This record gives sequence, structure tokens and C-alpha cells, in this order.
Amino acid sequence: MPKFDSSPETKRSLPILMNAYLDGELDVAISWDLQRQIEADPELAKQTSNLIALKKVLKDKVLPETISSDFHSRIRASIGASQRRPDRRPTWQALAASVLVAVLAASGGTWIALQADTKTIDVADAHMRSLVAAKPFDVASSERHVVLPWFAGKLPYAPKVADLSASGFPLVGARVDVIDTNPVSALVYNRRLHVINLFARPIATAYDTSIQQRTVKGYNVVSWREDGNEYWAISDLNAAELKSFTELFRTASGPVDPR
Repeated sequence: MPKFDSSPETKRSLPILMNAYLDGELDVAISWDLQRQIEADPELAKQTSNLIALKKVLKDKVLPETISSDFHSRIRASIGASQRRPDRRPTWQALAASVLVAVLAASGGTWIALQADTKTIDVADAHMRSLVAAKPFDVASSERHVVLPWFAGKLPYAPKVADLSASGFPLVGARVDVIDTNPVSALVYNRRLHVINLFARPIATAYDTSIQQRTVKGYNVVSWREDGNEYWAISDLNAAELKSFTELFRTASGPVDPR
């Protein structure tokens, strides 16, 4: 089996990998890489804990005696298993694993992490579109009191706009972009010759999260949730300076909504 990586193809198979990981069916190298992924992603860690708890409940509630020998034989026949081949594990555990996959798919479980990564790819695509455009903004201004009213009528919400020029991250403009098929605000900041796109949109699940860092398509991306909004900052700026930018933005105050 190939080494676990963060490619979109591998991410789509993550629910299966998660169950195999918890069942001890992955080799050492893949288990180690997946464990590091879980430790680095609070949402994925939470889903892992939920899976472990669910597996324990199923193990306690689903007893081997409830599976008849006739049903056992029919299950083996349906998957083409030889009647002479010894079981590697009790059938009830295989059924429990199937239930786990079904519950996970129905509830959205681990797909939260997959959706987050899909959105991050959209963020990278939006950033690259802005770089190849004649200019990365639709309104050019370094004044937050000019940029914020510009969004009026273009978005159903007023994004936070912060002036970070004193810290070396001047605001140069803004535009409306699309992430995950939804319109979002895009603030454009500069750092020397580097362009920073800061995307934001309101979310229904308004819990705050710590800063998450990743690299997508060669760009550093920092994401977090705060005050009912979801944010992504992306740039070819080095990871340390981009994280510094996000921390400055988080602690900065924004102008009062003029609407």
C-alpha cells in the first residue's frame, strides 16, 4: 500500500483509511503518517474520538450470538469467500465495521475534514486567478472605511476589514470571489512583493477554532473560524510571516458596519 499523503485522491479515501487505521489493518508507515494528520487537525481528531466511542458501543451491543450460522454462511457466499477459508475475524466485527462506514457516510463525520480540504483547494484556485488577472482587486484602496462600504450590495454581510499597514501589511484593495460555490469577501494585502488574499464568509456553525496551516499547490494557507466567520489567508509568503499576518488581523479591530 502506498504511503499516506495529503493528495485529493487520498483525502477522498480517508473514511476507509480511518476505519482500517482504528482496526489496526494499516502498515506501520501509513499508520504513523495518518496519526500525524489526526494530531495536526483538531476536527479530524474529534471525528477519530467519535469513531472510537462508536466502535466501543457497537462492540458492547452487537454480540456474536445474534448472528446465526445460516446468516454467517450467506454473508460469506455473497462476498465470494471460500467456505474452507478460516475467518480472520468474527463476522459480527465485520458487520460492525460496515455499520460504522454507513453511519459515518450518513452523518457526514469525517467528510467535514474532506470538505475543509476541498475548500482549501478552491481558495488556492481563487488566489491563482487573482494573480493572473490584470489586478487582484476590483476596488483599489488602502482605507478600510472605503473598502467596507464597497461590499454593500455585493454581499449579504459586512466583512471585517483591518488596517495593518503599520505592521508592514498594507491593505491595497478588495473584490468579491467564489469559494465552494459561495460568494466571499476577498481582501488584498501586500507584504513587500508578495500578495496576500484574505477570504472570509459567515458560517452557520459559529464555534471558534485555532489557526490551521497547510500548503496547497505551492502556496501557504492559514485558516480559522472566529466570531461566526470562516477565514482563509493565502500567499507565497513564507509560513511564519503569513501566520504573523493572521494573528495581527485577528487581534485588530474592524470598522463599524455602515449599513
